Amino acid sequence: MKPTAPASATAPTEPCPCGSGLPYPACCGPWHGGELHLQAPTAEALMRSRYSAYVREDAAYLLATWHPRTRPAEPFNFEPGLRWLGLEVKQHRITGADSAEVTFVARSKLGGRAHRLHERSRFVREDGRWFYVDGDLL
Repeated sequence: MKPTAPASATAPTEPCPCGSGLPYPACCGPWHGGELHLQAPTAEALMRSRYSAYVREDAAYLLATWHPRTRPAEPFNFEPGLRWLGLEVKQHRITGADSAEVTFVARSKLGGRAHRLHERSRFVREDGRWFYVDGDLL
């Protein structure tokens, strides 16, 4: 059974939240719940789809794409009032046959204050599927 989109779902004609410039159904939509559910082809595509999942408050997708070794045990909660403002991918680097790093800046706003998350995230591919492992704040 494929997950249903949360109430904050992106309209089909809206640009994808990840900033690619493509419409959501042609970008992160297939990874979130379409026929390619959970099958992002690269670490960068997975990172972008995870950003879009944060925007859409899709906890099920975020947890499903988090590596079991580092996945949080607690239920996923979103900060009330947090607005995601944009994503900039700085670098996508292959680090091995089944590993990669993505460096990005994600901007958000909460309670009138702007925030930047600058991170180098690590990803691994297992059985053909990419997972977020962890990251370092930069």
